[in-house]
Amino acid sequence: MATATQTAAPTLIGSVQRALRLLEAVASHAEGAPAKQLARETGLPLPTTYHLLRTLTHEGYLLRDKGVFVLGDAAARLAGGGDVQNRRIKIEDSLARWRDEIGVPIYFALYREGEIELVAVADTPSNPAVDEWADFRETAHAHAIGQCLLSQLDPKSRQDHLDRHPVEAITPYTVRNHRALLQRLGGLGRMEPLVERQEYALGTICAAIPITAGSAAAAVAISVPLHQEERLLPAVERLRTEIGRLFSSLAFSISI
Repeated sequence: MATATQTAAPTLIGSVQRALRLLEAVASHAEGAPAKQLARETGLPLPTTYHLLRTLTHEGYLLRDKGVFVLGDAAARLAGGGDVQNRRIKIEDSLARWRDEIGVPIYFALYREGEIELVAVADTPSNPAVDEWADFRETAHAHAIGQCLLSQLDPKSRQDHLDRHPVEAITPYTVRNHRALLQRLGGLGRMEPLVERQEYALGTICAAIPITAGSAAAAVAISVPLHQEERLLPAVERLRTEIGRLFSSLAFSISI
């Protein structure tokens, strides 16, 4: 009789295990392999191999081409999803390290398919991030990271965004109107940090740094309470240094 301290054996699905073994076997052959060879390599009966290969092919995980089986589009999407997850983890790890070293909340966002996407935030209870009390996607004109992303767009894309999400007052300090916003964005130098004071959240100032890699627009931002404004620019300079080190190590990708 099993004791209370013994761990119960997991329930395993044999057909899933066999299908995964077949996928691994196919992946090991760049030019593909025929069913009989795959059956030998996996130790599966040939009828079982044929049945699983037909199923995997029907679901798009395999493709039969001239008598051999190769990985299909569905398998490629799985692999691509793993790459995306790994890149996201690297970004989150980098933000957490910068948060700890600089002592401020760190934000990372992309401009993708016509919208602002806040990808990751690293903060602590003692240095909390700004509450997203108004949808970041609809208020890009009012926060540093949104303005920074808009500044990287071509004029047509920027105008399209502002047509869909017009400039509106979020706080008494929000940029006044469409023209004032465009003047601010047009006056920015290349790679110059963008600073906003209480335009999105009262009592908070923020700064964002543009990141350009290929055709993607991205930005990293920080925030500090208004009464700690003297910390902002030194923190921005430290962040710029850290970002430069990360890019030079080729360890960072914004393609997620």
